[in-house]
Amino acid sequence: MDNSKNKITLLGAVSMGTGVMIGAGIFALTGEVAHYAGNLLMWAFITSGAIAALTSYTYIKMSNAYPSSGGIGMILVKVYGKSTLAAWGALLMLFSMIINQSLVARTFGNYLVQSKYIPLSAESVPWLGLGLVTFSFLINILSNKWIQSFSFIMALVKAIGLVLLAIGGLIASGVRFSSFNSPDLGTTSFDFMGAIAIGILAFKGFTTITNSGGEITSPHKNVGRAIIISLSICLLVYILVTLAVGSSLSLPEILQAKNYALAEASRPTYGEMGVTLTVITAVIATVSGIIASMFAVSRMLTMLTEMKLVPHSHFGMPGSIQKHILVYIAVLAGALTVFFDVSRIAALGAFFYLVMDILIHYGVLKNADRTEVKFKPFILVSSIVIDFIALGALIFIKGKDDLDLLGITAASMIIIYLFEKIFLSRRRNNES
Repeated sequence: MDNSKNKITLLGAVSMGTGVMIGAGIFALTGEVAHYAGNLLMWAFITSGAIAALTSYTYIKMSNAYPSSGGIGMILVKVYGKSTLAAWGALLMLFSMIINQSLVARTFGNYLVQSKYIPLSAESVPWLGLGLVTFSFLINILSNKWIQSFSFIMALVKAIGLVLLAIGGLIASGVRFSSFNSPDLGTTSFDFMGAIAIGILAFKGFTTITNSGGEITSPHKNVGRAIIISLSICLLVYILVTLAVGSSLSLPEILQAKNYALAEASRPTYGEMGVTLTVITAVIATVSGIIASMFAVSRMLTMLTEMKLVPHSHFGMPGSIQKHILVYIAVLAGALTVFFDVSRIAALGAFFYLVMDILIHYGVLKNADRTEVKFKPFILVSSIVIDFIALGALIFIKGKDDLDLLGITAASMIIIYLFEKIFLSRRRNNES
């Protein structure tokens, strides 16, 4: 945007990144990661954070060279051209982020019904999530300045709230790690690697910053800074919170309350007041997370639409393309929230993200202009190898637990690719 007053500052970009990561990560995924990581829950999050830091290298280098509000879409076009592969990779990322929004929305409902002050049952969770998607859509209709201010305040409140709850829980419990000290790890090597693959979702929110690169002040330096700061803040918060959860609950207790593990972990130390405070923090985290994610996705899809890499129809709606795209995002995220549970949403998002991530690293490694993008090839090769290992582990654990999901994932990826191939082929024929 040309108006500097409507730009996103470094602080605003950090708030946006942490807003997505903490919202999707520690609340939505603690129980899901524990299901596969067992008593190595904290180490799974630490490893996932380390992988996210490593793989962010490619995004930082490309964003420093070509800051854009299309972010990942821009990277794919730079390395693959306006091809089917570039459009496919961009849509995989977009769907991964929309899937993530439904995960956050579902988590919002899961935590909200834990409060004794809200007389709602578990059956209302999908509809509470749908309400959050609608609210986030309305906020995103407003200007960047509104979203930036909202994201900053929410990110600050939830980070402080989580840290205080975690430290208080650790002090009150005497730092007795009931789940971490068990001689039984409660996991296998493949299950632990699968947990890491799912845990990567807790950190992929840094791509929100990449996707808003053109909106950020001094993007050549601030995009990379914002990503590093956001990842560091989130890793610290995740370590503290997983330590607190492990000190309050045994592994069976964590798994029993896996969709609202943090609320249950606060009960032994703080009682019902702790549950209420955790619910409030979860509501803040999820609301800010989905708003920031929706903002980034709409920018990226707008750029792809303007580049004629994806089709667009107004359906008789007034306003700009970006406003129409917000409607499409809200409808899709809302549908996923209603019809999919947390486990399926998390795995589906991880599959889409990992495949897209491999495409990014490989494309930059093979095709990036080295005179404009300075990078160390061995870091990109390492990222590709690690992504393939994580993807293989995720296929293994979901092949055991939910074979239908593997079919849904493969079919949806193939359909998206064929759809783009047909659309681009017809567009080229019409232009010629």
